[in-house]
Amino acid sequence: MIIDFYADTKTRPSRAMREAVLDCVVGDEQKDEDPTTRALCDRVAQLLGKEAAVFLPSGTMCNEIAIRLHTEPGDEIICDYSSHIVNYEAGAPAAFSGVMIRTVHGPNGVFSAAQVAEAIRPASRYLPKTALLCVEQTANLGGGTVWPVETLDEVARIARAAGVATHMDGARLLNAAVKSGIDAARHARDYDTVWIDFTKGLGAPIGAVLAGSAAHIEKAWRLKQRFGGAMRQSGIAASMCLYALDHNVERLADDHALASWLGARIGALGLVERVVPVETNIVIFDLKPEAPTAAEVVEALRAQGVLVGAFGTRRIRVVTHIDVDRAGGEALMAALAQCLAGGAVPSAALPQQA
Repeated sequence: MIIDFYADTKTRPSRAMREAVLDCVVGDEQKDEDPTTRALCDRVAQLLGKEAAVFLPSGTMCNEIAIRLHTEPGDEIICDYSSHIVNYEAGAPAAFSGVMIRTVHGPNGVFSAAQVAEAIRPASRYLPKTALLCVEQTANLGGGTVWPVETLDEVARIARAAGVATHMDGARLLNAAVKSGIDAARHARDYDTVWIDFTKGLGAPIGAVLAGSAAHIEKAWRLKQRFGGAMRQSGIAASMCLYALDHNVERLADDHALASWLGARIGALGLVERVVPVETNIVIFDLKPEAPTAAEVVEALRAQGVLVGAFGTRRIRVVTHIDVDRAGGEALMAALAQCLAGGAVPSAALPQQA
């Protein structure tokens, strides 16, 4: 049996989620005739405090459609250097939208209003036009850090004052909402477009929903068609996303509790130099120079049936999700201890999960 902590994208739909498909009503989504998909989009628009929403196959498509609808070729967008848009979308901003990216370095993926003000270009015929500010909630490579709503407000205010559009990559926005106790619409309030992913902590096999004004979503539909994202009887997938909203949001707190417990124990291992502060379901830690490399640790754990990810020579990422539990956490710690602490697992009580 494989215990997979590599990413929350590894989740598989439960039997109950699969059974939700059996009774869903479907139609031609491209003709706006799929009632289940329409119900999902209406619900997400309300959840995020926006006028309208569109169902898309992936979060990457959500980001890239948003970039295209807010920019023109030759424009520049602002992102954190660790963001998904910069690192994991295969150069799509350049390929699909012809834009440049200006990166800022925020602590654990959270940058400041002052950094945004400095990054926005002055008006000049010689400079690219700053057209879009992008934030990522939570910050994945920042260790799942939650942007405080006050900081989200501040950076959006600077952008808007300069005539710059705003976009939130909300792949794990619901993790942030559960952790902070502040609803998702409040996080997204000052952002022109925002999306949530159903294939991570929410446990669905496909789908993300992009929300914004009615005008933006009308334009997004045209881009969806152009990018090849339009579907037919998409209610098959949308029904599982609706199930996720009904059953898998509040339980994200369990993932956060397990990640916090793992982070504390990993930090006590002798060859671990630093654990990025754990806020949600992501644990990122750095190994000391005398430790095995991250790749060596990953392979050693794989041999014991535990999967984690190497994100650099000395950096490892562990992600908790609906398909791993306390027993899986114990197995991970036993395997890590064998690699990094001579087999001694630091003692700690497991948290009780809701």
